[in-house]
Amino acid sequence: MSLLFTHIKELLQTRPKSEVKVMGDAMKVLPHIKNAFLRVQGDTILDFGPMADLVIQETDEVIDVTGRIILPTWCDSHSHTVYAGDRSQEFVDRLNGLSYEDIAAKGGGILNSAQTLQNTTEDALFEQSMERVNALVQLGTGALEIKSGYGLNSEAELKMLRVIKTIKKNAPLKIKATFLGAHAVPKLFKSDKQAYIDLIINTMLPEIARQKLADFVDVFCEKGYFSVDDTEQILKAAAQYGLVPKIHVNQFNAFGGVKLGVQYKALSVDHLEILDQEDIEVLKHSDTIPVALPGCSFFLGIPYTPARKLIDAGMAVAIASDYNPGSAPSGNMNFIVSLACIKMNMTPEEAINAATLNGAYAMDISEQYGSIATAKKANLIITKKMTSYRQIPYHFGNNPIHQVMINGAFVK
Repeated sequence: MSLLFTHIKELLQTRPKSEVKVMGDAMKVLPHIKNAFLRVQGDTILDFGPMADLVIQETDEVIDVTGRIILPTWCDSHSHTVYAGDRSQEFVDRLNGLSYEDIAAKGGGILNSAQTLQNTTEDALFEQSMERVNALVQLGTGALEIKSGYGLNSEAELKMLRVIKTIKKNAPLKIKATFLGAHAVPKLFKSDKQAYIDLIINTMLPEIARQKLADFVDVFCEKGYFSVDDTEQILKAAAQYGLVPKIHVNQFNAFGGVKLGVQYKALSVDHLEILDQEDIEVLKHSDTIPVALPGCSFFLGIPYTPARKLIDAGMAVAIASDYNPGSAPSGNMNFIVSLACIKMNMTPEEAINAATLNGAYAMDISEQYGSIATAKKANLIITKKMTSYRQIPYHFGNNPIHQVMINGAFVK
């Protein structure tokens, strides 16, 4: 099946396939072609350029998109989309004055989600999660990382990862799976955290590797959760099974998690709401990409990742949704792009770079996703009619999308 888009108002993020991330001042540049064409063959981008250069050839379908912009689909590199139920009562508790930490201390938060998930069948968990994933595709997400971490025992963690594997088989978008057994210490191990770490290392990791259920490993490296030493134990064990780290660090405190992530060649370090100069210097001299999660900051009312400091220091930055039931109950990447501009002082160009190519880099898929390049996957957002791509973050809360294409097929 061949398809040709013509009279594209602006074709965004046009780059050589060899360009896998955008760093520093280069993030302010969003390559684009005005009055463009784009040719798709099967699931792949075949050709593109200015309309003046279009060579007429036999095509199965020609679509005139006058007034519309085309850009690559969002690459959401940090989500917890597989979960059971919701935590709307905790939302009310916070409105009544309790902090995220207060709620966690009384058995809410992650432990609440874990109990709900443990009591949910695998089929029901898949149905709930698949409904969310389908909704995210409609909002323009074409690649999604999904973490476990709401199981907190061997059976439930494996159940989550099996559900993610089933989503991979049934959803059109690209899915990457992350094992986050070290998301919180379960009640059963409250007085013996090391025993739970041993369970992760000696029981969960070998079985996950045997069943090939995860691409990455994650740890919530934070005070009250897992220390730097705890995290190192898990990362060291996971390395034996080829699991690359993508770790939660510096959400509430900075105490060495970033340095550890770089030491273990983490693909990304995520959150970074609290960041010191030492962390910035460590990241500058690594291939690890910082990932900001502005939806979490918005929902919890905590500081935003200082993206300006990171970009001005010459680094690549990605943004992601952190979609989860407790601290970021929205996976709408259009809103995340708006928040990055409004609350993190990123330009529209920087935010779109962070949500496309750099998001793909943070999932290790930027050779095929995240930009408009010949031989990359035809994962495309076709916008509603608009005057400029800057209207995507400007009209926050609005849905800018007319159609979504995944692997060369329109999503219905």
